[in-house]
Amino acid sequence: MEELRFGLVGCGRIANRHAEHISNNGKLVAVCDIVEEKADTLGSKYDAKVYYTIEELIENHKDDIDVLAICSPNGLHAQHSIQGLKGGYHVLCEKPMAINVHDCGEMIKTAEAMNKRLFAIKQNRFNPPVAEVKKLIDQGILGKIYSVQLSCFWNRNFDYYKNSWKGTKDLDGGTLYTQFSHFVDLLYWMIGDVKSAKGMSNNFAHQGVIEFEDTGVVALEFYNGALGTINYTVNSYGQNMEGSLTIFAEKGTVKIGGQYLNEMEYQNIEGYKIENLPKGNSANNYGKYTGSMSNHDRVYENLVDVLKHGKSINTSSFEGLKTVEIIDKIYRSFE
Repeated sequence: MEELRFGLVGCGRIANRHAEHISNNGKLVAVCDIVEEKADTLGSKYDAKVYYTIEELIENHKDDIDVLAICSPNGLHAQHSIQGLKGGYHVLCEKPMAINVHDCGEMIKTAEAMNKRLFAIKQNRFNPPVAEVKKLIDQGILGKIYSVQLSCFWNRNFDYYKNSWKGTKDLDGGTLYTQFSHFVDLLYWMIGDVKSAKGMSNNFAHQGVIEFEDTGVVALEFYNGALGTINYTVNSYGQNMEGSLTIFAEKGTVKIGGQYLNEMEYQNIEGYKIENLPKGNSANNYGKYTGSMSNHDRVYENLVDVLKHGKSINTSSFEGLKTVEIIDKIYRSFE
Protein backbone atom coordinates (compact mmCIF):
# COMPACT_ATOMS: atom_id res chain seq x y z
CA MET A 1 0.00 0.00 0.00
CA GLU A 2 1.37 3.38 -1.03
CA GLU A 3 0.33 6.70 0.48
CA LEU A 4 -3.00 6.38 2.29
CA ARG A 5 -5.88 8.28 0.71
CA PHE A 6 -8.63 9.76 2.86
CA GLY A 7 -12.15 11.06 2.60
CA LEU A 8 -13.69 13.23 5.31
CA VAL A 9 -17.37 13.46 6.27
CA GLY A 10 -18.39 16.58 8.18
CA CYS A 11 -16.37 19.79 7.86
CA GLY A 12 -16.91 21.43 11.25
CA ARG A 13 -14.38 22.39 13.92
CA ILE A 14 -12.87 18.98 14.64
CA ALA A 15 -12.63 18.22 10.91
CA ASN A 16 -9.96 20.89 10.56
CA ARG A 17 -7.85 18.99 13.10
CA HIS A 18 -8.36 15.77 11.14
CA ALA A 19 -7.51 17.39 7.81
CA GLU A 20 -4.24 18.68 9.23
CA HIS A 21 -3.15 15.23 10.41
CA ILE A 22 -4.43 13.54 7.26
CA SER A 23 -2.19 15.81 5.19
CA ASN A 24 0.76 14.77 7.40
CA ASN A 25 0.05 11.06 6.94
CA GLY A 26 -1.43 10.76 3.46
CA LYS A 27 -3.64 12.65 1.03
CA LEU A 28 -7.07 14.15 1.60
CA VAL A 29 -8.91 13.24 -1.60
CA ALA A 30 -12.48 14.36 -0.86
CA VAL A 31 -14.63 16.10 1.76
CA CYS A 32 -18.37 16.50 2.23
CA ASP A 33 -20.77 18.50 4.37
CA ILE A 34 -24.42 19.44 3.94
CA VAL A 35 -23.38 23.03 4.78
CA GLU A 36 -21.86 23.88 1.41
CA GLU A 37 -19.72 26.76 2.68
CA LYS A 38 -17.95 24.51 5.20
CA ALA A 39 -17.23 21.86 2.58
CA ASP A 40 -16.02 24.45 0.08
CA THR A 41 -13.67 26.08 2.60
CA LEU A 42 -12.05 22.86 3.79
CA GLY A 43 -11.86 21.34 0.32
CA SER A 44 -10.20 24.45 -1.09
CA LYS A 45 -7.62 24.54 1.71
CA TYR A 46 -6.46 20.98 1.02
CA ASP A 47 -7.16 20.80 -2.72
CA ALA A 48 -9.74 18.07 -2.17
CA LYS A 49 -12.87 17.26 -4.16
CA VAL A 50 -15.98 18.74 -2.55
CA TYR A 51 -19.38 17.09 -2.11
CA TYR A 52 -22.52 17.99 -0.21
CA THR A 53 -23.72 14.47 0.59
CA ILE A 54 -21.89 11.35 1.68
CA GLU A 55 -23.67 9.40 -1.06
CA GLU A 56 -22.06 11.58 -3.74
CA LEU A 57 -18.63 11.18 -2.21
CA ILE A 58 -18.89 7.38 -2.06
CA GLU A 59 -20.32 7.13 -5.58
CA ASN A 60 -17.47 9.14 -7.07
CA HIS A 61 -14.59 7.59 -5.11
CA LYS A 62 -15.01 3.83 -5.15
CA ASP A 63 -11.34 3.13 -5.89
CA ASP A 64 -9.22 6.08 -4.78
CA ILE A 65 -10.02 6.38 -1.04
CA ASP A 66 -8.70 3.98 1.61
CA VAL A 67 -10.04 5.52 4.83
CA LEU A 68 -13.14 7.58 5.56
CA ALA A 69 -12.90 9.87 8.62
CA ILE A 70 -16.30 10.52 10.22
CA CYS A 71 -16.56 13.99 11.80
CA SER A 72 -20.30 14.51 11.51
CA PRO A 73 -22.66 15.08 14.49
CA ASN A 74 -22.73 12.29 17.09
CA GLY A 75 -26.14 11.01 16.11
CA LEU A 76 -24.98 10.45 12.51
CA HIS A 77 -21.76 8.58 13.34
CA ALA A 78 -23.33 5.13 13.02
CA GLN A 79 -25.14 5.86 9.75
CA HIS A 80 -22.13 7.47 8.11
CA SER A 81 -19.68 4.84 9.37
CA ILE A 82 -21.86 2.01 8.06
CA GLN A 83 -22.21 3.76 4.69
CA GLY A 84 -18.44 4.14 4.51
CA LEU A 85 -17.76 0.52 5.48
CA LYS A 86 -20.28 -0.75 2.92
CA GLY A 87 -18.62 1.56 0.38
CA GLY A 88 -15.42 -0.42 0.85
CA TYR A 89 -13.45 1.93 3.10
CA HIS A 90 -11.78 1.53 6.44
CA VAL A 91 -13.43 3.99 8.85
CA LEU A 92 -12.04 6.28 11.55
CA CYS A 93 -14.94 7.52 13.69
CA GLU A 94 -14.80 10.52 16.00
CA LYS A 95 -16.07 10.21 19.57
CA PRO A 96 -18.51 9.02 20.65
CA MET A 97 -18.68 6.00 18.37
CA ALA A 98 -22.48 6.34 18.45
CA ILE A 99 -25.11 7.47 20.95
CA ASN A 100 -26.67 4.07 21.61
CA VAL A 101 -25.38 0.54 22.12
CA HIS A 102 -27.37 -1.00 19.28
CA ASP A 103 -25.82 1.31 16.69
CA CYS A 104 -22.31 0.48 17.93
CA GLY A 105 -23.09 -3.21 17.46
CA GLU A 106 -24.33 -2.61 13.91
CA MET A 107 -21.14 -0.69 13.09
CA ILE A 108 -18.96 -3.53 14.38
CA LYS A 109 -20.99 -6.18 12.53
CA THR A 110 -20.71 -4.21 9.28
CA ALA A 111 -16.94 -3.83 9.66
CA GLU A 112 -16.62 -7.58 10.20
CA ALA A 113 -18.86 -8.40 7.24
CA MET A 114 -16.92 -6.05 4.93
CA ASN A 115 -13.53 -7.15 6.35
CA LYS A 116 -12.62 -3.53 7.08
CA ARG A 117 -11.09 -1.76 10.06
CA LEU A 118 -13.23 0.45 12.28
CA PHE A 119 -11.08 2.80 14.38
CA ALA A 120 -12.45 4.57 17.47
CA ILE A 121 -10.82 7.78 18.71
CA LYS A 122 -9.80 7.95 22.38
CA GLN A 123 -6.97 10.44 22.25
CA ASN A 124 -6.78 11.14 25.99
CA ARG A 125 -5.12 7.75 26.43
CA PHE A 126 -1.99 9.37 24.99
CA ASN A 127 -1.78 12.08 27.68
CA PRO A 128 1.64 11.41 29.32
CA PRO A 129 0.38 11.11 32.95
CA VAL A 130 -2.54 8.91 31.85
CA ALA A 131 -0.26 6.58 29.90
CA GLU A 132 2.17 6.38 32.83
CA VAL A 133 -0.48 5.55 35.44
CA LYS A 134 -2.00 2.93 33.10
CA LYS A 135 1.45 1.32 32.88
CA LEU A 136 1.75 1.25 36.68
CA ILE A 137 -1.68 -0.39 36.99
CA ASP A 138 -0.83 -3.02 34.35
CA GLN A 139 2.50 -3.79 36.05
CA GLY A 140 0.84 -4.20 39.44
CA ILE A 141 2.82 -1.37 41.04
CA LEU A 142 -0.33 0.20 42.51
CA GLY A 143 -1.71 -3.17 43.62
CA LYS A 144 -5.45 -3.67 43.95
CA ILE A 145 -7.57 -0.69 42.94
CA TYR A 146 -9.97 0.27 45.72
CA SER A 147 -11.80 3.32 44.41
CA VAL A 148 -11.66 6.08 41.82
CA GLN A 149 -13.04 9.62 41.58
CA LEU A 150 -13.58 11.29 38.20
CA SER A 151 -14.26 15.04 38.17
CA CYS A 152 -15.30 16.86 34.99
CA PHE A 153 -15.85 20.57 35.62
CA TRP A 154 -16.11 22.49 32.33
CA ASN A 155 -17.90 25.53 30.96
CA ARG A 156 -20.18 25.44 27.94
CA ASN A 157 -22.05 28.70 27.50
CA PHE A 158 -25.04 29.60 25.34
CA ASP A 159 -22.81 30.59 22.40
CA TYR A 160 -21.42 27.05 22.25
CA TYR A 161 -24.88 25.60 21.64
CA LYS A 162 -26.34 28.43 19.53
CA ASN A 163 -27.37 27.53 15.95
CA SER A 164 -25.87 24.08 16.35
CA TRP A 165 -26.78 20.40 16.55
CA LYS A 166 -25.08 20.42 19.95
CA GLY A 167 -27.58 20.28 22.79
CA THR A 168 -30.12 18.21 20.84
CA LYS A 169 -31.08 14.74 22.02
CA ASP A 170 -31.04 13.19 18.54
CA LEU A 171 -27.71 14.52 17.27
CA ASP A 172 -25.75 15.32 20.44
CA GLY A 173 -27.05 12.65 22.81
CA GLY A 174 -26.04 14.16 26.14
CA THR A 175 -23.28 15.89 28.05
CA LEU A 176 -21.47 12.62 28.80
CA TYR A 177 -21.37 11.77 25.08
CA THR A 178 -20.10 15.09 23.74
CA GLN A 179 -18.03 16.56 26.57
CA PHE A 180 -16.86 13.67 28.70
CA SER A 181 -16.91 10.38 26.78
CA HIS A 182 -13.09 10.45 26.65
CA PHE A 183 -13.01 10.55 30.44
CA VAL A 184 -15.50 7.67 30.75
CA ASP A 185 -13.28 5.71 28.35
CA LEU A 186 -10.36 6.17 30.73
CA LEU A 187 -12.39 4.62 33.57
CA TYR A 188 -12.96 1.54 31.41
CA TRP A 189 -9.38 1.43 30.11
CA MET A 190 -7.66 1.95 33.46
CA ILE A 191 -10.05 0.55 36.09
CA GLY A 192 -12.25 -1.94 34.22
CA ASP A 193 -15.80 -2.56 33.08
CA VAL A 194 -18.72 -1.10 35.01
CA LYS A 195 -21.20 -3.50 36.62
CA SER A 196 -23.73 -0.94 37.80
CA ALA A 197 -24.34 2.80 37.84
CA LYS A 198 -26.67 4.92 39.94
CA GLY A 199 -26.95 8.66 39.54
CA MET A 200 -28.90 11.89 39.54
CA SER A 201 -28.88 14.74 37.04
CA ASN A 202 -30.39 18.15 36.40
CA ASN A 203 -30.38 20.97 33.88
CA PHE A 204 -29.67 23.99 36.07
CA ALA A 205 -28.37 26.70 33.73
CA HIS A 206 -29.31 25.65 30.19
CA GLN A 207 -33.10 25.48 30.27
CA GLY A 208 -34.45 25.99 26.74
CA VAL A 209 -30.92 25.71 25.37
CA ILE A 210 -30.17 21.98 25.63
CA GLU A 211 -32.50 18.98 25.75
CA PHE A 212 -30.69 17.08 28.51
CA GLU A 213 -28.64 17.50 31.69
CA ASP A 214 -25.88 20.04 32.31
CA THR A 215 -24.89 18.39 35.63
CA GLY A 216 -24.66 14.83 36.92
CA VAL A 217 -23.53 12.89 39.99
CA VAL A 218 -22.90 9.16 39.56
CA ALA A 219 -21.86 6.22 41.76
CA LEU A 220 -20.25 3.24 40.02
CA GLU A 221 -19.51 -0.37 40.90
CA PHE A 222 -16.91 -2.11 38.74
CA TYR A 223 -16.86 -5.84 38.01
CA ASN A 224 -13.47 -6.12 39.74
CA GLY A 225 -14.99 -4.81 42.99
CA ALA A 226 -13.69 -1.23 42.80
CA LEU A 227 -16.06 1.63 43.55
CA GLY A 228 -16.14 4.95 41.75
CA THR A 229 -17.82 8.31 41.41
CA ILE A 230 -18.28 10.74 38.54
CA ASN A 231 -19.10 14.36 39.30
CA TYR A 232 -19.60 16.41 36.14
CA THR A 233 -20.97 19.74 34.99
CA VAL A 234 -20.68 22.29 32.19
CA ASN A 235 -21.54 25.07 34.64
CA SER A 236 -18.04 25.94 35.82
CA TYR A 237 -18.31 29.73 35.95
CA GLY A 238 -16.77 31.53 32.98
CA GLN A 239 -14.25 28.88 31.96
CA ASN A 240 -13.19 25.24 32.20
CA MET A 241 -11.92 24.38 35.68
CA GLU A 242 -10.81 20.78 35.93
CA GLY A 243 -10.75 17.30 34.46
CA SER A 244 -9.26 14.97 37.05
CA LEU A 245 -8.98 11.30 37.95
CA THR A 246 -7.98 10.21 41.47
CA ILE A 247 -7.15 6.57 42.13
CA PHE A 248 -6.94 5.04 45.61
CA ALA A 249 -5.13 1.71 45.52
CA GLU A 250 -3.44 -0.83 47.75
CA LYS A 251 0.07 0.55 47.21
CA GLY A 252 -0.51 4.15 46.27
CA THR A 253 -2.69 7.15 45.57
CA VAL A 254 -2.42 9.21 42.40
CA LYS A 255 -4.30 12.17 40.98
CA ILE A 256 -4.14 13.17 37.33
CA GLY A 257 -5.53 16.68 36.95
CA GLY A 258 -5.34 19.91 35.02
CA GLN A 259 -8.26 20.87 32.81
CA TYR A 260 -7.88 17.83 30.56
CA LEU A 261 -6.24 15.06 32.62
CA ASN A 262 -2.90 16.39 31.44
CA GLU A 263 -1.01 17.05 34.71
CA MET A 264 0.28 14.75 37.46
CA GLU A 265 -1.11 16.61 40.49
CA TYR A 266 -0.49 14.15 43.31
CA GLN A 267 1.34 10.89 43.84
CA ASN A 268 2.28 8.80 46.83
CA ILE A 269 3.32 5.34 45.66
CA GLU A 270 5.08 2.62 47.63
CA GLY A 271 8.71 2.47 46.44
CA TYR A 272 8.06 4.40 43.24
CA LYS A 273 7.96 7.95 41.92
CA ILE A 274 6.69 9.15 38.55
CA GLU A 275 9.27 11.58 37.13
CA ASN A 276 10.30 13.32 33.91
CA LEU A 277 7.00 13.00 32.09
CA PRO A 278 7.12 14.42 28.56
CA LYS A 279 5.06 17.53 27.91
CA GLY A 280 1.75 16.67 26.31
CA ASN A 281 0.05 18.32 23.35
CA SER A 282 -2.04 21.45 23.82
CA ALA A 283 -5.82 21.31 24.10
CA ASN A 284 -8.03 21.69 21.04
CA ASN A 285 -8.69 25.42 20.67
CA TYR A 286 -12.08 26.43 19.27
CA GLY A 287 -11.89 30.18 19.80
CA LYS A 288 -14.16 30.97 22.74
CA TYR A 289 -13.52 27.63 24.44
CA THR A 290 -11.11 24.72 24.43
CA GLY A 291 -11.81 21.00 24.32
CA SER A 292 -9.90 17.84 25.11
CA MET A 293 -6.21 17.30 24.44
CA SER A 294 -5.35 17.26 20.74
CA ASN A 295 -3.55 13.93 20.44
CA HIS A 296 -5.01 13.19 17.03
CA ASP A 297 -1.47 12.99 15.66
CA ARG A 298 -1.01 9.81 17.70
CA VAL A 299 -4.36 8.47 16.48
CA TYR A 300 -3.29 8.87 12.85
CA GLU A 301 0.17 7.44 13.49
CA ASN A 302 -1.48 4.32 14.88
CA LEU A 303 -3.90 4.11 11.95
CA VAL A 304 -1.00 4.21 9.49
CA ASP A 305 0.92 1.60 11.52
CA VAL A 306 -2.09 -0.73 11.49
CA LEU A 307 -2.97 -0.40 7.82
CA LYS A 308 0.52 -0.21 6.33
CA HIS A 309 2.66 -2.18 8.79
CA GLY A 310 0.28 -4.66 10.40
CA LYS A 311 0.69 -3.24 13.90
CA SER A 312 -1.96 -3.63 16.62
CA ILE A 313 -4.83 -1.17 16.83
CA ASN A 314 -4.67 1.28 19.74
CA THR A 315 -8.39 1.71 20.35
CA SER A 316 -10.69 -0.94 18.95
CA SER A 317 -14.33 -0.53 18.02
CA PHE A 318 -15.17 -2.88 20.90
CA GLU A 319 -13.66 -0.35 23.32
CA GLY A 320 -15.68 2.39 21.64
CA LEU A 321 -18.77 0.27 22.26
CA LYS A 322 -17.89 -0.21 25.94
CA THR A 323 -17.72 3.57 26.51
CA VAL A 324 -21.21 3.97 25.02
CA GLU A 325 -22.46 1.03 27.07
CA ILE A 326 -21.24 2.61 30.34
CA ILE A 327 -22.78 5.99 29.46
CA ASP A 328 -26.02 4.19 28.57
CA LYS A 329 -26.05 2.56 32.03
CA ILE A 330 -25.56 5.96 33.65
CA TYR A 331 -28.31 7.63 31.64
CA ARG A 332 -30.72 4.76 32.33
CA SER A 333 -30.11 5.27 36.05
CA PHE A 334 -31.22 8.91 35.71
CA GLU A 335 -34.64 7.92 34.39
